[in-house]
Amino acid sequence: MSGNRLTVIIPSRVQEDQMFFLNRSVASIRRQVLSGQFDVNIMVAVDQGDMLDPQVCSNLGIQCVESHGKSQAAALNSAIRKLDCDYVAFLEDDDRWQPDYLQVAARALAVGGFVSSNQIIYDEHGDIIRFFDFPTPSGWIMTYDTMAKVGEFNESFRYHIDNEWLGRLNLSGVTRVHLLERYAPTDVTVLTKDRDHIRQLLEVTQNRVHILRHEFPFPLVQRFSHSNSGMAQILMNEDKQRISFGEYDRLQQTFGAIPF
Repeated sequence: MSGNRLTVIIPSRVQEDQMFFLNRSVASIRRQVLSGQFDVNIMVAVDQGDMLDPQVCSNLGIQCVESHGKSQAAALNSAIRKLDCDYVAFLEDDDRWQPDYLQVAARALAVGGFVSSNQIIYDEHGDIIRFFDFPTPSGWIMTYDTMAKVGEFNESFRYHIDNEWLGRLNLSGVTRVHLLERYAPTDVTVLTKDRDHIRQLLEVTQNRVHILRHEFPFPLVQRFSHSNSGMAQILMNEDKQRISFGEYDRLQQTFGAIPF
C-alpha cells in the first residue's frame, strides 16, 4: 500500500452510555496491531447541536464532526465530506475491533477495494449470543477511491442506509472481500446451507465476493447488543417498524433484492 492515511468514522448519538461506548471503541482502534503503520485519524460524527466537549475530544484524540441534520446518514456524510486520506473505515460507537482486525483487513485490501467482516455479538452481560455474517459497517474498510466511486449515504433512508449503500457498491464493480473466522466451513455448499447470510451475500452479489478466512478462531469485530441500539428500538416500536419495512420495499424495487 503506497499511502497509509486511514480515517475511521464513528457515528455517535446522545444517550446514557455514549461516553462509555466512545471510550471503548476508540481504545479498540488504538490497540490495533498495525496501528503504528497507519496514520490514523478518528472522526466522531454527531447530530446537529450535539457536539462533544472539546476536552473530551482532546482526551480521546479525536475530531468531532457536527452533522447538518438529525440522522445517522447525515452525520456520516458530514464526516465523509471532510475526508483527506487513503483508506476509510467505519465503526459504530458501541462496537469494537479485535486487536488484529486492521492487520487482517490490510492484507485483504490487496485483493479488493472493499473489505467487510463478520462479527461476534455480545449481550449486556458480556455473554456471546452468536456469530453474525451480515457485512455491517463496523467491519467496513475501503480505499478512498471506493468511497468516492460509491458516494455518500442516502439520507432519504433512516434505518437501512448500509443496505442501500451496499446496493450501489455492488453496481460499482468494485472487488469485495468478506472476512470469516478460521473455523468457518470451507465447503461453500455447507457454508451457504448453515449460514444464511453468507448464502444471501453470495446470491445477491452473484458470487462476486471473495470469502477469506483468517487465522483467528473468532470474528474480528465485536458487536454489542443492548436495549438502546437502533435495531432494538425498531423491534419495540411499531411506527419504526413500518418505516423499516417501507425501506426494505424500496430496496427491493431499486435493486431487485435486499442488498448485502
